[in-house]
Amino acid sequence: MADGELVERIVATTGLAPGEVARIVDDVLAWYREPVEDYVRRRHRHHRVYGRRNAQIYRLIADELGERLVAPPELTERQLRRVIYG
Repeated sequence: MADGELVERIVATTGLAPGEVARIVDDVLAWYREPVEDYVRRRHRHHRVYGRRNAQIYRLIADELGERLVAPPELTERQLRRVIYG
């Protein structure tokens, strides 16, 4: 459930309908609530589709994690491998 005050502010500044704004806010919050493990696996699959090799992928994912709004603790290459492959 979207924060009412946040929805009101966005409605006032954008002119979007409250229902649309609530859906958008919920989507954004869901994006940032994604567990780190799920994020790492999803991004690994994405990078593999584009032909990147694991060594490069681990660096890319580590950089991406550091740029998240609420960055998780820094993960080593070994930790990333364990998340991906178990």
